[in-house]
Amino acid sequence: MVNEALSLHAPFLYRIYSVWFRHVRVYSQNLLANAFPPFVEPIIFLIGIGLGLGRFVPDINGQPFVQYLAIGIIVTPAMFTAAYECTFGTFIRLKYEKIYDGMLAAPLTAHDLLIGEILWAGTKGFFFSSSVLVVVSIFGILNPLQVIIAPLVGFLTASMFATIAFIITSIVDNLEQFNFFFTGFIEPMFFLSGVVFPIEQLPDWLRPVAEVFPLTHPVRLLRAYSMGDMGLTQLWDILYCVVLIVLAGWFGMRRLRRQMVD
Repeated sequence: MVNEALSLHAPFLYRIYSVWFRHVRVYSQNLLANAFPPFVEPIIFLIGIGLGLGRFVPDINGQPFVQYLAIGIIVTPAMFTAAYECTFGTFIRLKYEKIYDGMLAAPLTAHDLLIGEILWAGTKGFFFSSSVLVVVSIFGILNPLQVIIAPLVGFLTASMFATIAFIITSIVDNLEQFNFFFTGFIEPMFFLSGVVFPIEQLPDWLRPVAEVFPLTHPVRLLRAYSMGDMGLTQLWDILYCVVLIVLAGWFGMRRLRRQMVD
């Protein structure tokens, strides 16, 4: 409580920035090693599946398969980087390295710290979505103006999955238990959220499940923008993401705060 009282002397935005900047400095010390997998993996998938398999797949909604796939691939790195950052990264900082203990000794509250973590995950989502957009634009797969909002969608996506990851992190007891989250939730969602094929192709009983998946909504939002077909559905997609960030963020931070204070 004393720490929370002291934190009032520093502006809120400065406290959040200090957490964000700490992560930037640590991450940039091994920038190539940290950025290489999230950046290269979607490109490899796009080349292997989009260019290879794309020859045998007809156009989807008037788009060549490789273009259809590229739009989804722009969003997915934001999901993966935020999910890893706020599960393994947060858990290790909390349980093993005890980094949060030192940070909370400064004039920071647990909420300051966790909001800073969400913004850092969102920044990574912005960066990786932008990077993939640059690559697919250089190779002429997409016109960058078609998906100019991709970095913002990446930020929104990463922020959403950061809050979901907080809930998972607050529940697990060890690192191995994160396998249930990634194998049972993240990986199936990659294929069932409209990244590789339209969710309309799914069986009737599975479509409502796809609508619940968080990844479905930013992917559909970016697709609609690229086709110039924005409508009420996209307002729902944005609302879904914002509401999930608020609710999951509140619940996840509340649980993690207890562990930090204890």
